[in-house]
Amino acid sequence: MQSLYEQDLYGWTKKQAQLLREQQWHHLDLNNLIEEIESLGRQERQQLRNRLSILMAHLLKWEYQPTKRSRSGLATIRVQRRDILRWLKDNPSLKPYLTEILPETYENGRDLAAAVPETGFLKLSRFVIINLKKKPGF
Repeated sequence: MQSLYEQDLYGWTKKQAQLLREQQWHHLDLNNLIEEIESLGRQERQQLRNRLSILMAHLLKWEYQPTKRSRSGLATIRVQRRDILRWLKDNPSLKPYLTEILPETYENGRDLAAAVPETGFLKLSRFVIINLKKKPGF
């Protein structure tokens, strides 16, 4: 017989939340609860990595494909920048992770932007960090 966790994740989360509120510690599904909490942390990191990859791609396009600049591209840069700043404000412990993932997100951005020369990496990665701190708006 499958557990509630295996049958209905949403129902399981509601039940675990209820047990926590009622402080019924001995009824908690601790193993799966620990796994889900750790998974949430990984999802936060993945979300930051994804958003930064998209931002990198659009910044690379903006820098290296000036004839293809558009209001839509600029809007994407602004929205991603705002979302990343909000993400970091809501999850301040992710800030050190930002510099760790720059090389990976740059590669992802290059793939998304289609064959941008590698020579721009150092300049552009600093550009991203500086621009993450600016007000949204190019």
